Amino acid sequence: MIIDRIKTCAFTGHRVLSEDYNKAELEKVIKGLINGGFNTFLVGMALGFDTECFKLLEIYRKKYPIKIVACIPCRTQAYKFSARQKAEYERMILSADEKVYISEEYTSTCMFKRNMFMVDSASVLVAYLNTNKGGTFQTVNYANRKGIEIIFIK
Repeated sequence: MIIDRIKTCAFTGHRVLSEDYNKAELEKVIKGLINGGFNTFLVGMALGFDTECFKLLEIYRKKYPIKIVACIPCRTQAYKFSARQKAEYERMILSADEKVYISEEYTSTCMFKRNMFMVDSASVLVAYLNTNKGGTFQTVNYANRKGIEIIFIK
């Protein structure tokens, strides 16, 4: 798969969305990116923010020529999801325009490697960050070190 980094956006965010999560702001950011020429969107396929992003991108894909890339840390990512969550996850995997599997099996680093792949493949990172710990925090720090533009969603 060839990714044009300049026109690619990645997403990172928490699995649990707080009460002050602003979906309208995310919609505005995604539409602005599309209107600005972005056509490839990398989604980590986790619960919470990633799922929100994927579903919005599906709506925009009906109107705009964009591509959704499912960046999957391992083939067993959904192992601990509930039955309903697994069904939605499988639906999204089938809906994705492309899929990238970072690892066949779960490892202690596959999530981090997935996040690094997404940052390294994009010129913009959209982040929903409300705590200074965890994978989202590490991904934002990595993007900062790489000089990637970060758009924060509140």
